[in-house]
Amino acid sequence: MKIDEIQIRVRYGETDQMGVVYHGNYALYLEMGRIEWLRKLGVSYKSMEENGIMLPVVSLAINYKKSAGYDDVINVKTELKNRPTAKIEFEYEITNETGEILTTASTVLVFVDTKTNKPIKAPQYILDLIDN
Repeated sequence: MKIDEIQIRVRYGETDQMGVVYHGNYALYLEMGRIEWLRKLGVSYKSMEENGIMLPVVSLAINYKKSAGYDDVINVKTELKNRPTAKIEFEYEITNETGEILTTASTVLVFVDTKTNKPIKAPQYILDLIDN
């Protein structure tokens, strides 16, 4: 399905005492990839929230293969796994500058109505953008 890629330079504050990216920061890199994927599709989290839709993460799986370090440039590839229903699923691959796979991951998010706090179907305008 639809794929997007972003590059991120690892900042000092994202590393641990050994100079490698702290494992918890990978979730932030995935979020950055997902937000840019949506933005390039023509949707922003901010506009969704203004229209009464939240998109919380309900599942996160990360496989660490190799470390990234301070000042490394990493590439985050974000791919839509399948057409959204009430949930939207992404797969990720994080690589270093030489193309080595550092991390693979997947997330599942659910479209939630902010008034009822209950899951809803993916908005039609998002489905239309994905189908184009």
